[in-house]
Amino acid sequence: MENSNGAGKITKYIIGIDEVGRGPIAGPVAVCAFLCNYDFFENFPPVGLVGKKTSLPKLKDSKKLSKKQREEWFEYLKGEKVKGNCDFAVSYVSAEMIDKFGIVKAIQKALDNSLEKLDFQKDTFVYLDGGLKAPVEYINQQTIIKGDELHPVISCASIIAKVSRDKIMANHAKEYPEYGFEKHSGYGTKFHYEAIKKHGPTLLHRKTFLKSIK
Repeated sequence: MENSNGAGKITKYIIGIDEVGRGPIAGPVAVCAFLCNYDFFENFPPVGLVGKKTSLPKLKDSKKLSKKQREEWFEYLKGEKVKGNCDFAVSYVSAEMIDKFGIVKAIQKALDNSLEKLDFQKDTFVYLDGGLKAPVEYINQQTIIKGDELHPVISCASIIAKVSRDKIMANHAKEYPEYGFEKHSGYGTKFHYEAIKKHGPTLLHRKTFLKSIK
């Protein structure tokens, strides 16, 4: 299927964008831009298998999938990328930059970077979750409230961003084992706050998010 942009031109691709890591008190924010052709999109949800035994779970917002289900989707989408059916890019902005510029500007920077990494025409349809906006030169864009639940390409972006960021935080856990990053991915759990009180903040911590800690 091809989609008209209303000006007589035909676009063959669709993009979904979502962010992960707005709320944690440690670690980067991540934004994924997921690009696929319309043939791939029309076949959602796929009926294939991940590996030989595990059926793909229903596609939805990454927060509503288990870790195992997210990783199944992630591996599936990586395989489809190799086949040329889709492409995606994830960009990160560090805790230091979040403290310097604020979370909103940090997310926008990561979003812009992810779009720049992909090869597509500016008239491609771009669907974004929540309050996200693409730069104005992307002339066909739509922001969808709860888009990570309602639109498959945004769901894919959500899953890829979540799995990618979680892997980064798990790697940081090896450097800072006292903080349990592999368990909470930088979110403000009771254990995490207690670890900060005991050991102090690390370079991964967003200092502007820790003002309430005494």
